[in-house]
Amino acid sequence: MIRPLLLILIALLAVPATAQSFSQQPNTRIEIIAESTTPAAGQPVAIGLVLTPKPGWHTYWSNPGDAGAPTRVEWTVPAGTAQPGPLAYPLPETLVVSGLMNYVYPNANVLLTTVTPPADMAKGTAFPVKVKADWLVCSMEQCVPESATVTLPLTIGKGDTDPDMGFRIAAARAAVPKPVQWPATWKADGGRFVLSVPFGSTDKVTAAYFFPEKEGVVDFAAPQTVTIAGEALRIETAAATPPPSGPVTGVLRVVQSDMDHALGFAITANPGAVPAAGLPLGKPDDPIAAAPTLLPILLAAIVGGIILNIMPCVFPILSLKALSLSKANVDAGSARRDALAYTAGIVLVCTALGGLVLLLRAAGSQVGWAFQLQDPRVITFLLLLVTAIALNLAGVFEITASTGSLGDETIRKGGALGSFATGALAAFVATPCTGPFMAGALGAALVLPPVAALAVFAGLGLGLALPFLAIGFIPALRRRLPRPGAWMNRLRAILSVPMFLTALALAWVLGRQAGVEGMTAGVAGALITGLLLWWLGSRQHGGGGGGWLPASAAIAAGVAAILLLPVGEPAAQARGTSAPAGLMAEPYTPERLAALRSSRKPVFLYMTADWCLTCKVNERGAMADAEVARTFRAKGITVLEGDWTRGDAVISKWLAERGRAGVPVYVFYGADGRDRELPQILTVDALTSLG
Repeated sequence: MIRPLLLILIALLAVPATAQSFSQQPNTRIEIIAESTTPAAGQPVAIGLVLTPKPGWHTYWSNPGDAGAPTRVEWTVPAGTAQPGPLAYPLPETLVVSGLMNYVYPNANVLLTTVTPPADMAKGTAFPVKVKADWLVCSMEQCVPESATVTLPLTIGKGDTDPDMGFRIAAARAAVPKPVQWPATWKADGGRFVLSVPFGSTDKVTAAYFFPEKEGVVDFAAPQTVTIAGEALRIETAAATPPPSGPVTGVLRVVQSDMDHALGFAITANPGAVPAAGLPLGKPDDPIAAAPTLLPILLAAIVGGIILNIMPCVFPILSLKALSLSKANVDAGSARRDALAYTAGIVLVCTALGGLVLLLRAAGSQVGWAFQLQDPRVITFLLLLVTAIALNLAGVFEITASTGSLGDETIRKGGALGSFATGALAAFVATPCTGPFMAGALGAALVLPPVAALAVFAGLGLGLALPFLAIGFIPALRRRLPRPGAWMNRLRAILSVPMFLTALALAWVLGRQAGVEGMTAGVAGALITGLLLWWLGSRQHGGGGGGWLPASAAIAAGVAAILLLPVGEPAAQARGTSAPAGLMAEPYTPERLAALRSSRKPVFLYMTADWCLTCKVNERGAMADAEVARTFRAKGITVLEGDWTRGDAVISKWLAERGRAGVPVYVFYGADGRDRELPQILTVDALTSLG
């Protein structure tokens, strides 16, 4: 007797759950409403799907922007009823997260549609409308996919409007952008997209923004500059790559001085002529206006540059350059000139490399910071350069006026020109390295206006130069430097060791990029160049002349090694990973990541490159710890590795979506759907605490 009663009780309790018109999910409340609870047969009735994210969270517009996802619905209606029409979205808001533009709803939003009961339905007939909705809800730190099924129990009647629901539906209709037939035009030229929209009351407009309905029209994250050209609003921004073609649809948001809310207009623009810029509404590229956003990014770049000075390929150069100011015959004026010249060399190279990145990205290439290291010829050049510096520091040869201007002699006492060259050298050899503060700053620079972006790259250079700049301008620091003597020759030899190790690491990178043949060519070039420099040193030490001959031969050997280097993919090298064996990493693909996340499995994803020193330190350090491998296996964490050594369009796109300009990047995707980005310097504790 008890068992049948329990079954009846369960059935009774289940009925309300399947017929509920609302559902409370962890981060969102969803509800279905109708303009009339008694719709008339044969007459359309408005249906609204209300999504209310909890404070600090947001859902997405039909075009979510750089990231996110729109709401998806599956309707179930009585037999003989046509499916409801597409959802009409209210006017969205803009939200920038980690350099990515999102089109969102941070508050309650109503998605509208209509459904029409069959004309032959009798009054009093039940007319339930059920919808299964899937949506993405995000905070500033994480995103969670949510889903719910809600049912609205309607009954066929006279079609009377429900007072409460009718008011909510009317408010939702008012929030939907108004379709207009204005003769709008657009033009894409030189990487810029210009939209012209006739608008009668331009004198009252205080702000405007264009939301494209689809991807492939504009760069979502690029700033939009709005001006008034006669009776038209002119909106200019960065065009998508490739630029659009044919009619462009979207929503124009307009703010007027005489209204307390924004207006939305659904427009269609055709290719055509656009007027010249006129009276500006605002200046988004104004450095003063941008200062609150630019300042923390600039400070992060400077701090990141300072940290680069401890890298093994930079520290020897900085050390010898600093000790050059300890000589008694260096006056304050000379010290300041050397410091300024050194700083100028670094800032110029960093700004030039950053500018090249911006130009290539504007041309459609998905490149980031240190992109040049994806070319094995650049790695070969660095290998030869670092080998020469190491031999010079070891005392094998010296740089004199007859053999050039780059080496220990230049580093120690090369005057302003030598200091400039040393700074340029330090900046160039530092590009394989990244560290704390750099990733966010450089990633943000890629979505800033060009002038602000170049300022960030210059800030990185300033940070790299700051220690020597401080020594040059602060006498108290110079006085603390040890006095020169014979010990400096021993220091030179000691400082050559990290440079030799750097050369060895570059040879390994070359092998990973170009295979055994490429590594053989590079090492052979370095060996021949080294022998020629030894020949040069022997002539110098013997007091003989003719140093130009071995120096010229060494340069020729280096050029030949670069030109003859096989640059194709290694023939026998299969795509794999460089992760520690205990982690059992798989190569990253978007499909594999999506499959793991959809099955609610925890994932540790990291992006790396063989030329990235920080990446290799983490992979040989914390990631190689046996405790980390045991923890990952116990918690069922799958490890995915993205290899950016020779560039990869898929990885470049992933980096851009996360607002990152380079590697390393470490992200943990939890089984609960949340993701968390880890610091660039990993620890065993940080990795074992995941999951």
